[in-house]
Amino acid sequence: MGPNPKAANELVRIDGMLDSIIRHMKKMEDELTTEVSWVVVYLSALSKTASALLIKNGVVQLLIGRLATSSSLQLFIPVLRSLGNLVAGDNSATNILIVGHEITDNAILALVKCMKCEHRVLKKEAAWVLSNIAAGSYEHKKLIYDSEATAFMLHLLAVAPFDVRKEVAYALGNLCVAPAEGSGQPNVILEHLVSLVGRGCLPGFINLVRSPDIEAARLGLQFLELVMRGMPNGEGPKLVEAEDGIDAMERFQFHENEEMRNMANGLVDKYFGENYGIEDD
Repeated sequence: MGPNPKAANELVRIDGMLDSIIRHMKKMEDELTTEVSWVVVYLSALSKTASALLIKNGVVQLLIGRLATSSSLQLFIPVLRSLGNLVAGDNSATNILIVGHEITDNAILALVKCMKCEHRVLKKEAAWVLSNIAAGSYEHKKLIYDSEATAFMLHLLAVAPFDVRKEVAYALGNLCVAPAEGSGQPNVILEHLVSLVGRGCLPGFINLVRSPDIEAARLGLQFLELVMRGMPNGEGPKLVEAEDGIDAMERFQFHENEEMRNMANGLVDKYFGENYGIEDD
């Protein structure tokens, strides 16, 4: 019958269920912990009640600990998905990462370890967890920005397979924006944006604009908008032009997707309209 949130809510409330999950996750048996972690994946994906109870009972710390100490690829996937679900659903899960430096360092080291491995799925899953953390508060963004994860994500944006590059781009993009009040454009975190552009991320986002994947292309356009709006001294449009960003946007000039057509044409008109470059004469 498919996933059932009601069943997840009932399951997590069964007497002794949470205790059993935690007890088995504390054991150093990878095979058993893998199966229990898949239970956590489904509970955290289907039920906010279950997620809150799992967070309250220390499951986030246990998941991070298993990432840091295990070498089992089979275990890593459900552990990463569980972490991603929990930090996406509730900032209190991400706040746990900020409470103590030891937990923070362990979390970042564990996620970077997964991104550095040769397993493409693990790279993608780890980047997804980081993108969910980076979608939180400024403190959450700063946590990622100040870590070694940022440099490695910039590397992956340039060289990784498409699905990994796309997930990494979400994480890097999230580092550069703070939620706007109301429904306006997101506010730019200037320090992060200037640094990431200076470290060479722009070509990676322009490559996404050229992608046939509409979601990736939208992500690329959104980042170009940030660059053109947010870079100091009006440098944004010049930087985008220097990387052939205008050509990338103009591929949507007559595109069948109305949202993408309007977004791209609007950016070209706004930043490269008839008055573009006049001030340089």
